[in-house]
Amino acid sequence: MPLDEALGLAPYQQSSEELVRLGCLLSVMMPYAQASEVLGQWSGLSVSASSLWTWVQQVGQRAEAALAEALDAQASGETVTPELIDDALAALPLAIGADGVMVPFRPTPKTPAGQVQWREVKVGILARLGSRMTRAGEGVPQLLRRRLVAVLGTIDEFIPPLQLEATRQGVDTAPLVVWLSDGGRGFWRVYRTCFASAVAVLDFFHAAGHLARATQALFGTLTSAEAQAWFRRWRHLLRHGQAHRVRQTLTQLIHWPGWSASAFATLLQVQAYFQRHHQHTRYQTFDRLGLPLGSGMVESACKWLIQQRFKGVGMRWSEDGFNHLLLLRLAWANGRFDDLFPSIPKSLTDPSPNL
Repeated sequence: MPLDEALGLAPYQQSSEELVRLGCLLSVMMPYAQASEVLGQWSGLSVSASSLWTWVQQVGQRAEAALAEALDAQASGETVTPELIDDALAALPLAIGADGVMVPFRPTPKTPAGQVQWREVKVGILARLGSRMTRAGEGVPQLLRRRLVAVLGTIDEFIPPLQLEATRQGVDTAPLVVWLSDGGRGFWRVYRTCFASAVAVLDFFHAAGHLARATQALFGTLTSAEAQAWFRRWRHLLRHGQAHRVRQTLTQLIHWPGWSASAFATLLQVQAYFQRHHQHTRYQTFDRLGLPLGSGMVESACKWLIQQRFKGVGMRWSEDGFNHLLLLRLAWANGRFDDLFPSIPKSLTDPSPNL
């Protein structure tokens, strides 16, 4: 089959839907200049980086319109249909987590001049909690059917698409729903608003970091033998079902006289933090249930979804340029990329059986 025919190019036609799809897919994976070079090597056609950018904006607008339509339907009370999954997956717990990651933006539209502006992108991940066996015969956790949500905007703008994806992933019928996050108050508001009936786990390592702050306030250092022993004991109690003893000790400490203003403020903050999260620090119980004790799956999602593509050397984004590419990257990550190209037969988007 001639290459033009394989790409869907008619005589004198500048591009085809198949070529646009491939160009957008490459742009999801790598910077536009590299995507242009790879596309040229593969197809023998010269497609500039600026053309790829234009294609991404056009397809991104389609994705934006589709998302807006789905969110409007959800807001009006229409039923959101969950995705079909097999019974084995449906029987597994559904884990949901969220965090933020900073991305560099241009201070002025259409020009890279000026000081970079850093803005937070809120990222959510949903996955079934499965397991797999290592070669040594040890069972280790495994995330299955991972789905992602990301929004450049406020917590209130982040909540609707996260709720939409949660419904699609069967949050209403999952045998157990688990919320995983660090101590950021905005994301815990997401939990209270959307998933208050879920089991909530405060990232253990984040919690231990607050114990380190309290230890620093107590001893003025973290490096002395006494400070290290105190911190290790606190962390052990927290990890092994004795979080109430940590809270009791912190409460006693803030009533002792003689603290400096800064030490007292730190101890008071840490005590309030653990009191606020007393239901979310039952790590021994969570461990028995086979639940993750950390929010590593969220941090990992932030790194590979956002940082790998949007935080390269010298990158600064416009809002539209970022949002349109992000929607395409999300469609790819969630297995819905080809839905953006409905005119292409499925057989042309499936990988070759010989690859």
